[in-house]
Amino acid sequence: MTYQEALNFIHSLDKFGSKPGLDRIQKLFSLHEELYGEDLLSQKFIHVAGTNGKGSVCTLLSSVLTSCGYKTGLFISPYIVDFRERIQINGSMISEKALCEAIKYFKPKVEKLNAEGIIITEFELLTAVAFYIFKQENCDIIVCEVGMGGLLDSTNLIKNPMCSVITKIDFDHTAVLGDTIEEIAYQKCGIIKENSLTVTAAQNNTALSIIKNTAQERRNKLYLSYDLVFESVKQDLNGTAFLYNGESYFCPLLGLHQIDNIKCAVKTLTALNDNQILNINSDNIKAGLKSVVHPARFELFKTNPRIILDGAHNKNGLLSFKASVNYYFNAEIQASNSSPVPKGSKKTLIVSMLKDKDSDSIDILLDMFERIIITSINNPRAMSPKELYQKLKHKAKNIEVIQKPKDALYRALSYKDDVFICGSLYLASEIRPHIIEYMKK
Repeated sequence: MTYQEALNFIHSLDKFGSKPGLDRIQKLFSLHEELYGEDLLSQKFIHVAGTNGKGSVCTLLSSVLTSCGYKTGLFISPYIVDFRERIQINGSMISEKALCEAIKYFKPKVEKLNAEGIIITEFELLTAVAFYIFKQENCDIIVCEVGMGGLLDSTNLIKNPMCSVITKIDFDHTAVLGDTIEEIAYQKCGIIKENSLTVTAAQNNTALSIIKNTAQERRNKLYLSYDLVFESVKQDLNGTAFLYNGESYFCPLLGLHQIDNIKCAVKTLTALNDNQILNINSDNIKAGLKSVVHPARFELFKTNPRIILDGAHNKNGLLSFKASVNYYFNAEIQASNSSPVPKGSKKTLIVSMLKDKDSDSIDILLDMFERIIITSINNPRAMSPKELYQKLKHKAKNIEVIQKPKDALYRALSYKDDVFICGSLYLASEIRPHIIEYMKK
């Protein structure tokens, strides 16, 4: 099987199941005599759910654990440039060969189940493939991001995680998870298992109450990441610096919200260390934070004009994006910003969104940009540029539609403004290679 054949098989599967649940993934796992029981699912997991920030928290955890000397598997989604970003070991993508061999192993099992009317989805297959590869590679620890929700997500076959982590909970995937914070929090808390550890980021009172009650019912030690005290916090276009317990730390990730993600990751690591589950010290944390790489999360390309790429796609994410744009790029904060943007710098926004996202939330950004460029995403769930234009045409003074993301990028650059891109990680995935191409010129 070639790498392209492996990808073709993966992409031939349904993106989403007919209904949420673990029945299909359980049947796929059970076709391997060791798979369901004391093999793949008995590996050491840190399981991460949430609405916003879970990808960043997972990447931060993986980077620190790798710096500790643990062979660390990382399962995240979606990918930005290369499909194999979804399955990493020690911060590097798995090889094409490893993916091919795993798909070759699971393909007949998927086909057998499909013939029986049990339709395995793409994410369910990837969950099995990731866990299989991590076992084959003898990973010490796996950092696993939930795909959607938690309770009924295919990753929730994990039985005894070392720690369950819940990042900021907000409205997203409401058609599946529910349209209240209570319902969504209940789904996220599905990853909390008996007699373990739980770490939560800052939450609203409703979500926090549900997390606390669930952790208590399941006899978990609950850790609140927002209790951490970071002093002398300095955030500029170089990254985030702070003091913690009298020691200096630095993380290159941009975005005001990243301080909350860093706290969530650090609290998780210290909880695991304090409970003598892992051996982690401050030097490990420093090294891991300093070396982390996470594309398309307020990612700055230091071109002239500057390009900022972000995957913000729901209300909470867009509010964080707006706060960061205001902080880093507005003239009134120039005196306090050690990487100042030239005063009077204008801003152009490139945007596209999925139909199942809260497209009305893009209104949050409209007053910040001199012009808006709407483009397309090559995804069956994408909102058409025409439809998004109809939503925005009476709200934004200078708006245009350019179908191809590459053309939208070059049109934006022609205005000599700073260029900001958000609305979907799928848009980020499509447009990032064109940014890299532009930078090479």
